[in-house]
Amino acid sequence: MAEAYVALLADTGIAHGLIGPREAPRLWDRHVLNSAVVQPVFADGARVADIGSGAGLPGIPLAIARPDLQVVLVEPLLRRTIWLTSTIEELGLTNVEVHRGRAESLWGAERFRHVTARAVARTGELARITLPLLAAGGSLQALKGESAATELEEDAALLRALGASRWSVSRFGAGIVDPETVVLSVEVDALVDVPTGAGSRNRRSRGDR
Repeated sequence: MAEAYVALLADTGIAHGLIGPREAPRLWDRHVLNSAVVQPVFADGARVADIGSGAGLPGIPLAIARPDLQVVLVEPLLRRTIWLTSTIEELGLTNVEVHRGRAESLWGAERFRHVTARAVARTGELARITLPLLAAGGSLQALKGESAATELEEDAALLRALGASRWSVSRFGAGIVDPETVVLSVEVDALVDVPTGAGSRNRRSRGDR
């Protein structure tokens, strides 16, 4: 299944502009395995939202590696959601669904055990849009670059103000990917309130899904 996914990325993924042509030789290490190796951070049977999923990264590799997970690919661009829907159908992935919209479109509509993202936004902004999606005891697990620790240090006060309880940086994939995948984890003990007025507004926008 992973091989079929890589083949689709190298073919229609590039043709649709989801992956750059120069990425074709390194799809396995830089994109698919880089995403799959973080699977231990997700709780058994968890429902996971992949924000700004794009070409399905990291959500599709996680769903392949962990069939117990229920993964929601959240992507605002129509052409990308069409490709994602076609891809999960072709792969036969029954534990993945596609939601067309931004993260905010799910505020007040659903809570997840985990939210994940890859190269979407700086830590503080990513926390702002994702923490209101978490269930109590949930976590944001963001795939980041080497600047993750610096971002955490600089955005610590903002994370605390947004309702985060703990945060840390970990590495995954030793002996599998080089460099290892850097994961920035932000945990919440209690529900983070949806910004006032956002819930009803975003529920009305779900017709764009």
